[in-house]
Amino acid sequence: AVDFADAEASGSPGRGFPARSGDDQFIIYTGGTTGMPKGVMWRQEDLFFSGLGGGAPTGEPVRRPEELAERVAAGGAGITFFPTPPLMHGTSTLTALIGFNFGQRVVLHRRFAPEEVLRTVERERVSAMSLVGDAMLRPLIDALEGPMKGTDMSSLFSVSSSGAIMSDTVSRQFRALVPNALLLNNFGSSESGFNGTATEDSGPERGFRVRVNSRTQVVDPATHEPVAVGEVGRVAQCGHVPLGYYNDPRKTAETFFEKDGERWVLLGDMATVDEEGVVTVLGRGSQCINTGGEKVYPEEVEQALKAHPDVYDVLVAGVPDLKWGHHVAAVVQLREGAERISLDELQSHCRTRLAGYKVPRQLVIAESIRRSPSGKADYRWAQKVAAVAADG
Repeated sequence: AVDFADAEASGSPGRGFPARSGDDQFIIYTGGTTGMPKGVMWRQEDLFFSGLGGGAPTGEPVRRPEELAERVAAGGAGITFFPTPPLMHGTSTLTALIGFNFGQRVVLHRRFAPEEVLRTVERERVSAMSLVGDAMLRPLIDALEGPMKGTDMSSLFSVSSSGAIMSDTVSRQFRALVPNALLLNNFGSSESGFNGTATEDSGPERGFRVRVNSRTQVVDPATHEPVAVGEVGRVAQCGHVPLGYYNDPRKTAETFFEKDGERWVLLGDMATVDEEGVVTVLGRGSQCINTGGEKVYPEEVEQALKAHPDVYDVLVAGVPDLKWGHHVAAVVQLREGAERISLDELQSHCRTRLAGYKVPRQLVIAESIRRSPSGKADYRWAQKVAAVAADG
């Protein structure tokens, strides 16, 4: 990291670079959920419209760059944005850029430390905070119930999550402590920008339901044609999409395609679509568990497990099984002070929320759940931990 004052002092007072254009590139690195992080190459114009809402996420996109300056000069809503995950990934990068394009205030910090995050919200009167799922929301709840009880959170009107969902159980706990804040589960990725926001009826019973934008479809990954209502396919988006992955032509060819003269990106999320066009996101295809011929998506099982009062965090993975091909295993971090729980107890809890074949057949208790600095799940670690326990 370079101190801002040092960077400013060493810079040229003139514009020592050629004219910029929408073809200039901007690279966002993925969280590495399914492997090594990949550099997603965006034309800046495409990222501006797909990831930043065209300069006006809540209104009409601008038609020319000068309109941004005109809108800022006209005054705005006086929003203070606070992106809390690492800035190298899309969630924080796009949050910060939206704030800058709005001419609003953006608060940054060096690392995610729950108590300091809450102090920042109170001190800076933060309006809109972004994070990544339960892995970041739970520690804030713990701090608000413990050492930071009484922190003034009255300025906070929006908490948005991208990259992982805030579960129903954890969201309710946060709302009880900060009733003025609206919690939004956004659906999107480093490869697509913003696709939509979860509907109010999303939850363990109906799944993660998203009313997507007009550029998003659920398609057959082989033919790239839209799937029928209720059929499982992969989420795809056209229009303003990236150029590909930096120095990875093979992965670029697997992920991006042309159809009817338009460029599309094929996301890793499996989903269905209903008669009204609402998309139910099932989970990452690469993490899908095939058990006895049935497909189980870890995210759905994790949502059900998190509703148990003694479960603090959990990852679900598939473990090789001679009878079932793979069985569903849950790696669980217990809430502090909770007594050790049994597999039978968790199975009984899950059967009220899940089909029988989705109920975990193995339970592993871990001291903590391994996640990346951005809050993304480490499923390789979970699968290894569960497999070692099964062999033992």
